[in-house]
Formats: sequence, C-alpha cells, structure tokens
Amino acid sequence: QVQLVESGGGLVQAGGSLRLSCAASGSIFSINAMGWYRQAPGKQRELAAAITSGGSTNYVDSVKGRFTISRDTAKNTVYLQMNSLKPEDTAVYYCNAYVIGLDFKSMDYWGKGTLVTVSS
Repeated sequence: QVQLVESGGGLVQAGGSLRLSCAASGSIFSINAMGWYRQAPGKQRELAAAITSGGSTNYVDSVKGRFTISRDTAKNTVYLQMNSLKPEDTAVYYCNAYVIGLDFKSMDYWGKGTLVTVSS
C-alpha cells in the first residue's frame, strides 16, 4: 500500500555531517506528518525529529541545534540534515510517516531503517 525508502546513512567521523532522505510512495492522498526515529544498541527507540504538514517541527533535546528536518510535500519526501555528529548519534534511523490513504484512512508506516555510524 505505502512504502518508505530511506537513504543517506553511512559512516562519518565525529563532527561531520550526513543527510538522510525518505521517500514515500504508494496509495497516498496526503501525509500529515513525517519523522525520524532512531534506536541505538542497548537503548530504547526515540523520536529524533518530526515535521507536520503545517511545517511544525519537534526534536529530541539531544539533537537540537544540530539536526534539521525538512520536507518536500510534492515529492512526499522528508530529509534529516545532521550536522556536528557525535558518536552517541550512532543508531539505526527509521523513517515514519502518518499517511492519509486514497481511501481517507490514516495509518503509520515505517521504513526498514538506515544505519548511521559516527566514529570518534
């Protein structure tokens, strides 16, 4: 029905930058919100950043000032610009989208995840 495909993960040195992308496709009428969750080894999954269709953003405290979430509504794509990366940012990052389908039913969808590794 709906698929989310992430890209942009990889290995980067501390202090470096990466940009993650997530493109949603399928039976989509609109997307109310998209976000990036992350899960590090031994830690709970947490919401790193989210953005609504109205442009409101939310960040976990640990990434404020370093990460920026944005979206291209026409392309159903969300981006996460990650600057000044720290080793503690190492995690699998999962794209999430709250989608209104063509049947006007809403549902959360998840990508398979992309690994971000920050070396010291």
